[in-house]
Amino acid sequence: MNSKTLSIDIEMIASMGLDVDDYSNLKDDWRHLKHGNVIPSKTYSDQPYVIKTDDGAWLCVMTTGVGREGEGGQHVISQRSTDKGKTWENIVELEQPGQIEASYAVLLKAPGGRIFCFYNHNTDNVREIIASKDAYPDGLCRRVDSLGYFVFKYSDDHGRSWSDKRYVVDIREMEIDRQNPYQGKIRFFWNVGKPFIHDGAAYVSVHKVGSIGKGFFTRSEGILVKSSDILTESDPANISWETLPDGDHGLRAPSGGGPISEEQSYSVMSDGSFFCVYRTVDGYPACSYSRDEGHTWSEPEYLSYTYKGKKVKNPRAANFAWKCSNGKYLYWFHNHSGKDYENRNPVWMLCGAEKESPEGLIIEWSQPEIIIYTDDTFIRMSYPDLVEENNDIYITETDKETARIHKLNPEFLNKLFNFDRVESIEQDGLILDITRVGINPSTVSCPKLPKFLVRDVTTFDYKGFDLRNGISLDFYVNLTSVLPGQNIFDNRTPEGRGFCVTTGDYENVRLTLNDGMTESCWSSDPGSIKPDHIHHVSIIIDGGPKVITFIIDGKFCDGGDDRQFGWGRFSPNLYDINGSDELTIGKDVDGSVKTVRIYNRAIMSSEAVGNFRATLKNL
Repeated sequence: MNSKTLSIDIEMIASMGLDVDDYSNLKDDWRHLKHGNVIPSKTYSDQPYVIKTDDGAWLCVMTTGVGREGEGGQHVISQRSTDKGKTWENIVELEQPGQIEASYAVLLKAPGGRIFCFYNHNTDNVREIIASKDAYPDGLCRRVDSLGYFVFKYSDDHGRSWSDKRYVVDIREMEIDRQNPYQGKIRFFWNVGKPFIHDGAAYVSVHKVGSIGKGFFTRSEGILVKSSDILTESDPANISWETLPDGDHGLRAPSGGGPISEEQSYSVMSDGSFFCVYRTVDGYPACSYSRDEGHTWSEPEYLSYTYKGKKVKNPRAANFAWKCSNGKYLYWFHNHSGKDYENRNPVWMLCGAEKESPEGLIIEWSQPEIIIYTDDTFIRMSYPDLVEENNDIYITETDKETARIHKLNPEFLNKLFNFDRVESIEQDGLILDITRVGINPSTVSCPKLPKFLVRDVTTFDYKGFDLRNGISLDFYVNLTSVLPGQNIFDNRTPEGRGFCVTTGDYENVRLTLNDGMTESCWSSDPGSIKPDHIHHVSIIIDGGPKVITFIIDGKFCDGGDDRQFGWGRFSPNLYDINGSDELTIGKDVDGSVKTVRIYNRAIMSSEAVGNFRATLKNL
C-alpha cells in the first residue's frame, strides 16, 4: 500500500558490500504526515475545512493567529485553491486580527452558490470569565475564544471576499446556559461540526458549554440550529433559526457517562435519518440517531462496530464521520480509550455501511486502519475534513501549527470500501504459504524478511534510512491448553536474533522481535485465545508508524476493558528480524497450528479479515 518509488544508486550499494535486495524496491509511505500539502496559515492553525465552490475552486476556512490556541489576536481566514490543494491563493481575513477573538469557523454553500461562514465572535470583548478554582486559582479564566455570539458572514464571489457585516444566529437558551456562572447572560459555546443540508433546510452544529475548569470545558452538550430559509432568502438579516433538539437539553453522553458531550459530527443517511457521533471523556465516542430531522434523538450510546456489539474506542479527541458519494462512510478516530486530549498519532479510519436494525437503519463499521502518522509520537493531528474530487478522496488535518491536505491512496480506499464483502486470501506480498492441516511441529525454510532500517548511502555521514517496511504473520491455531510459553513460531538464533510467537501469560499470544541489539514485544488482548478453539490470528508489524496490531478471528484487538491500547509500538532502532534460515512451527505447542502465511508487507486489517473469512470456509 505504498505510492512513491524512491531513487537510489544500486551500483554504489553493491560497491560497498551491502545487500542490493534491501534497496532495490524502496517505496515511500503515503500515510506519513510529511506527504501532506501545507495549507498556509500564521503561527496557529485550526479546523482547515474545505468546500468546493461553483467556479471549481476549493475554499478553505481556518482559525489562525500569531500566538497559541486561545490567545488574543485569534481570527478567521479563508483561501482558495484551483489545483486540489497543491497551492493556495492569498489569504483573506474575515475578521481583522486584534484583541477580539473570532474562532472555529465552518462553511456552508447554498445551491445558488452563496457561501456562508459561521464562527464564534467575542463581540462584547469579554476579557475574563468565572471558572473553577481547582484549575484557575483566582477563579477567573482569561481564555475567551469560546463565548459571545455565533455569527456568520457570506460570500457571493466564491470566497474571494466576504460581507462587511456579520449576522448573529439566534440560538434558544437551554438549561446548560441558565446554569452557567452568568445564568445565560454570557453564553459559552463553540463548533467544529460541518453544516449540512437536508430537504431544503440547512443545519449547523453548536456545542454548548456549561462551565470552565480543569481541562477547559467541564460540561458540554450538542445542539443543531436549523434554518428553513437560508438557502433561498436573499437578505441575511431576514434568515430565521430554530434550535434543535426539542426540549431543554442537547445531545449528552450515554447514561452513566461523564459530563462531556461535544464536537458532534452529523451525516444524513439514505432514508433521511441523521447519524451523529461525538467525543466524550469516557474512553468511547458516543452516537445517536434522529428519525425526525433532529427534533428528537435515540438514547445516546457508545459507538459500536456492529449492532449492540463491541465498542469503538476514542479519547477526548475529534472523531468525525463523512458519507461518501458511493453511500459508504469514512470515520476518523484514534483507537484507544484515553480520557484526555493525548495520543492522537496515528490517525485511524473505519469504513461504514448502512444496515437494517430493529430501530431502523444504522451504520456498521470495518476494522481499524492507519491513514496518517508521523514519527514524533507526541504530535497530535486532529480536526479533519474530507473532500471528494473525481473519485479521489482528500483529508485535511492540523497539528495546531501546520495544516495539511492528504490524498488517500486509491488502492487502499478500494479495499477499505469493500470491507464487508472481501473473503479471499490476500496474495500481494505473500512469501510463505503453508496450507496443509495439522502442522505440529515442523521446520521449514524461513524466507528473507524485509529490513526496517538500513544505512543511507546517499548521505556523507551514512546515517540511518528508515525503509518503513512491514511484515505480517497469518495463521490458524488450536490449543488444547493456553498455558504460557508455548512456542508457535520461532526463527531465532541462539543469541536471540529473529522473531517468535508464543502463548502469553493471559490466554493470549505474544510477539517478540530482536535484531541482536534491540528487542520489542507486544501481546494480543488478554483472553483472546481460548482452549479447544480454532483461532485465526493475524499479526501486522507496520514499519511505517512502528505499530504492532493483532487481529484475531476477524476482530481487531483494541485492549477491551483490560488496557487503554490494544496496539503497541516497536522500536524505531530495530534493524530487522532475520534470524535463523529455518522457521520452527508448533514447537512445544499443546495443540496444532493449522495454516501459516507470511507477508513481506503490513497487510491491511481488511485483508486480514478477508483471510479469516476465506480460510474459515475450508477448515
